[in-house]
Amino acid sequence: MVTRILPAVSDPDAARALATLLDQLPEAEPQPPAVDSTQLLNTLAQTAAESLADLPEAVLVHELIGSLPALELIREVALRFPAVAVILVTRDTSPNLYSAAMDAGARGVVGLPLAYDELAARISAAATWAAGVRSHLGAGPEPFRGPGGTVVAVTGAKGGVGCTLTAVELALAARASGRNAALVDLNLQSGDVASFLDVQFRRSVVDLAGIADLTPRVLQDVVFTHETGLSLLLAPAEGERGEEVDDRAARQIVGAMRARYEVVVVDCGTQMHAANAAAIEMADRAVLLTTPDVVSVRAAKRMVRLWDRLQIRKAEETVTVVNRASKHTEIQPALVARIVGTPVAQAIVPANFKELHTALDAGRIQDVDHRSTVKQALWSLAAELGAAAPLPEGGKGGRGGRGKGRHGKGGKGGDASGDGGGGTGESAGSIGSAARPAALTSGSSSSTSSSASGSGTGSGSGGRGGSDRGAVRLWHRRSWDDRGSVALPGLPAVPVPRGLPAPPGRRGAAPPGGDAATAAGRGAGRTGAGWRTRTDRGSRTAAGRRTAADPRTARDPRTAARGGAGERGALTVEFAGMAPIVLVVLALLWQCVLIGFTFTLAGNAADEGARAAASAAAYGDPGSACESAAREHLPGAWDAEASVSCYQAGGVWKADVDLATPVLFPGAANLPFTVHGSAGAAVEAEAG
Repeated sequence: MVTRILPAVSDPDAARALATLLDQLPEAEPQPPAVDSTQLLNTLAQTAAESLADLPEAVLVHELIGSLPALELIREVALRFPAVAVILVTRDTSPNLYSAAMDAGARGVVGLPLAYDELAARISAAATWAAGVRSHLGAGPEPFRGPGGTVVAVTGAKGGVGCTLTAVELALAARASGRNAALVDLNLQSGDVASFLDVQFRRSVVDLAGIADLTPRVLQDVVFTHETGLSLLLAPAEGERGEEVDDRAARQIVGAMRARYEVVVVDCGTQMHAANAAAIEMADRAVLLTTPDVVSVRAAKRMVRLWDRLQIRKAEETVTVVNRASKHTEIQPALVARIVGTPVAQAIVPANFKELHTALDAGRIQDVDHRSTVKQALWSLAAELGAAAPLPEGGKGGRGGRGKGRHGKGGKGGDASGDGGGGTGESAGSIGSAARPAALTSGSSSSTSSSASGSGTGSGSGGRGGSDRGAVRLWHRRSWDDRGSVALPGLPAVPVPRGLPAPPGRRGAAPPGGDAATAAGRGAGRTGAGWRTRTDRGSRTAAGRRTAADPRTARDPRTAARGGAGERGALTVEFAGMAPIVLVVLALLWQCVLIGFTFTLAGNAADEGARAAASAAAYGDPGSACESAAREHLPGAWDAEASVSCYQAGGVWKADVDLATPVLFPGAANLPFTVHGSAGAAVEAEAG
């Protein structure tokens, strides 16, 4: 059996020595060495994506590997690729290191300097173990489509761009598509996932930071299972505790979650630190959220450059998502792609916050209506990222994509059956032919009235998502058929007792007890009770436009005059009944205006009088000057009933003005209360 061996070593000399020994092993197939941990993980991931059977049986991890410590790299490989045997090559072969390597998931330890016999024995044992594990896994169902779940990291270019909302909706979309999904909140200082999903849980991601071996039992104690079936690993309630989660802990946590769940969505927030940087580096999909404004787009560009400088993630491996997009903004997705330098997702999230307002205020984002355009866009993004199953054709719910009322509209381009555009409402074309007139069950429609001489026909093809509108309108308006029964959509015809008057305004209404024969006997479309059929108005097409009327059944001008006069009479009666209420309200408003104006006059008059008294105190009669100045600014209707008094209190001249408040018209009558105004002014000093 050929054993494929992938060495991982950064030191060139150690790589040459290791390659020399591997070439001497029988039935060994050494592969080109990986120079760092990132290259090793990427190589294994690409091989697993093509075929699990092509994964190497053994991976040799040298102690000088970078940039991830050797034991952390072994743990990561063991979690993501459980059918690959990992061997540690190190100088330290003490029992403590051996125990730590076994806990990390290594299948053996080889000491330095390398010995042929020891290396051959370890690789042979590891290859046998890997073959047994793969044979066992091949006999049963695989829990995931690959070596582990899909990790989607969601990051915001700046605060307030909708990072947490996007992460939550992506996780909900993955769960709704039937996948085992988890949501990890690595926005350690200000995580809001719990607030979005109405969760109160005392465990958080910090509780996993100090644990060396994250077993399924440990994860089960910390992960919260939401009512939607989504597994949540929340951020700490105390933001300062977020510092306990470093890059090593973040890698261990994300790796353990990846090994247990099919889809892991990580909310990385908008602030970069060691923990979420590690999550972004490990993620299969990295989503950078921005809004179509200059500040956010510049922040997204800075974030992408930061990731590139720190070698966290390349620009071409990042997907930028435009949130709150609108066709009215100058910055469109194509411009965002050119500025930021990353691919832009096809799913564009529209600016429609009104759809989310109620759910956000209630803290239950899972209750957002499925017809919401924002939710549909985010769930389409989940399908585009591979985190959820693709949406069905026509399920995106554009304009006319859902039914409305009794005969809902289908989507654009719908056929005559009313299912166009994946509409969810009951369309006119989907109503059974047994519950509606037979003439409406095909692409054309016809209607008959109680008059033998009056008839109208209409035809139409499948217009905007449903059967012909003209047929629907005629059907509803002519539901009082000539057989003396009422036909309702979806219900059998209900007989109408003889002698009841026809409903007012119904087109095609039959008179009480009238039928086609009676109508024919009366002649000229007249019925016994004097009712006239309305089919003479012509038929309507699918678009609702009226065709030419039949000249033989022209509408009687006297009937039209009676109908118009009746409507005008009803309008006059309604206006007459409302007129007193309107007048009373106007009178009250006018009275309020008069009261306010009286208050203004009293205050102004008192102020003028006080200032005049203070100025005249040095050379004349302050009292007369005060009263004259106060009355000078009062209109005649208020001056007649005004009371002005001026007096000196210490070094201040004061003026009090009392005015009567008129009722509706000044000078006619006064209200039983007066408005008081008061003001004061300091006495001016005499010139020396």
